[in-house]
Amino acid sequence: MEKLNRAKTLEPANPNRSTGIFNGESSGILNWNDIAYPHWYKMYKRLVGNYWQADEVNMSSDVKQFSSLTDEEQDAYLKIIGLLSTLDAPQTRTALLLSLYATDPSVQSIMAVIAQQEAVHNESYSYVLSSVVSLDKQNNSFELGRKDPVLLKRNEKLMKYYNEFITNPTLENIIKSLVYSTLLEGLYFYSGFAYFYNLARQNKMVGTSTMISYINRDELEHGRFISELIRATFAENQNVNNKAMTDWVYNQYKIAVDSEIEWSKYVLGKIEGIDLQDMEGYIKYRANKMLRMIGLSEIYPENVENPMKWIKAYADNFDGTKTDFFEQKSRQYTKTSDLNGFDDL
Repeated sequence: MEKLNRAKTLEPANPNRSTGIFNGESSGILNWNDIAYPHWYKMYKRLVGNYWQADEVNMSSDVKQFSSLTDEEQDAYLKIIGLLSTLDAPQTRTALLLSLYATDPSVQSIMAVIAQQEAVHNESYSYVLSSVVSLDKQNNSFELGRKDPVLLKRNEKLMKYYNEFITNPTLENIIKSLVYSTLLEGLYFYSGFAYFYNLARQNKMVGTSTMISYINRDELEHGRFISELIRATFAENQNVNNKAMTDWVYNQYKIAVDSEIEWSKYVLGKIEGIDLQDMEGYIKYRANKMLRMIGLSEIYPENVENPMKWIKAYADNFDGTKTDFFEQKSRQYTKTSDLNGFDDL
C-alpha cells in the first residue's frame, strides 16, 4: 500500500470538517460542534475530566509495608512495575506519531490527551518505586523491559508492529498499530493490575493500588477510543476491511493471549490469592471484550464471564463506591459536568 503523508498543519482551501480520518482533507481548524463523529467530543471530555497527578497519591503506608511483603511479592511488584513502564513509555510517542497522520483534527486532539496521560502513567511508576525501594532497585526494575527474556518475548510482536508503522506508515500498518494499542490498553496491563488489586484486598500497598486504579480508568477510556477509531477507519476504507485483515486481527489476539498467559504464570505463579486458572480465564475474557469493542466476534466462547469477580471492588473504587470494573465512572479527579451527570457522583 502507498505510504501516507503527514497531515498538514493548516490548509485553508480544505473544509474544517474532515473528509476522512486518514488520507482525508481538512483545513486543520477544529470546531468541536462540526466534526465527522460528534460523539467523540464526549470521549474527549471524559478523557480531560480524568486529570490526576502521581504525587497526589499518598504512599506513606506503602513505604512502611513494602519490606514486610514476602520475597515473592516484592519480586512480582518490581517485575510488574517494570512491565507496565515498558508498555506505557512507548505509548506516549506512538499516540503522538499516529496523530501526525490523522487528517481529522478531533483525532489529533484526543490522541494528544492520550499521549499526555500515558506520560503521567510512566511518571507514576517512577514515583511508586522511588517511594519503596532504593535507586539501584528502581533502575533494575526499569531495565527489565530490555533484559528479561520472558518480557522480551512477550513484547516481541508489539515492538514489530509499532516499528513497522514508523518505518512504513501505510494505512494497513496504522491499523495494525492501532490493533496492538487495543491489546496493550485492554489486555497486556491486566495481569499486572490484578496483582496490585490482590494486594489491596489483603490491605497491602493500598497507595500503589490506588494509583493503579487511576491508570486503569484512563486505559479503559483509551481502549474505548482506539476501538472506535479502528471501526471508523474500517468503515471509511473498505479496501482494508477484508477477510485477510480480520484473520490477522484474530491471529494476533490469540498470540497475545498465549503470551499474556505465559507471562502471568511467570510473574504470578507464587502469589497467594491469585488462581492461575482463573487468571487465564480472565485474560481470555478481556480478549473477548476487546474484540467485541472493535466489532469482531469472540474467540473464547467459554470465557464470556469474568472469573475473577473480586476485581470489581478494586478498580477505581477506593472511595467505597461500588462500580462495574469495566464501565465504572471516574472518581474524585473528575469534574462535574453535563457529560458525567450530577446523579452519577
